[in-house]
Amino acid sequence: MTAVIGLTGGIGSGKSTVARLFGELGIHWVDADDVARQVVEPGTPALEQIRQHFGDHILDPQGGLDRAALRAIVFRDPDQRTWLEGLLHPLIRQELQRQLVPEHYDQAYSILVSPLLLETDQHTMVQNIVVIDVPVETQITRTMARDNNDRSQVERIIAAQMPREEKLKKADEVIDNDVSLNDVKRQVEAIHKTLLVAFG
Repeated sequence: MTAVIGLTGGIGSGKSTVARLFGELGIHWVDADDVARQVVEPGTPALEQIRQHFGDHILDPQGGLDRAALRAIVFRDPDQRTWLEGLLHPLIRQELQRQLVPEHYDQAYSILVSPLLLETDQHTMVQNIVVIDVPVETQITRTMARDNNDRSQVERIIAAQMPREEKLKKADEVIDNDVSLNDVKRQVEAIHKTLLVAFG
């Protein structure tokens, strides 16, 4: 029985980098953000429901979801956010369960990478929680540089996520990602060994 480990952290904390480091150790990982995009690809029932609810302006010229436009609406209006989450979270969960343990996978654990692991019921899918921790100022700087968002938008996203202190309380393991990549790698290797002992 393959265990599922939850890997989470606030926006800009470096989840993809850490997931890739686990991948280099042979661990399969699935990113909930990727799955969230897959369930609203052009032609999916979910995208059609979103279009009917919000209107055609929510689509980009190619007929795909304009994520920036949608994000602007749901971060301003909690009711719209609740509606969207009610539609998408069950679909995302179902697809995650399908992808998390591939056929013929023989490692002791796989990883669910999710920014909202602790804010949604996704934490009920995992046996152990690894939190990537960075100072809030680092989150803001990295996200502004990566996503071309202004500071107030990034601060709103951070405010909508579980506070850093709360996340750390729920962690079984913590990775400090405000250090060099080599230091992060060493932390990942140490946690990998711990998880192999716990679930191997």
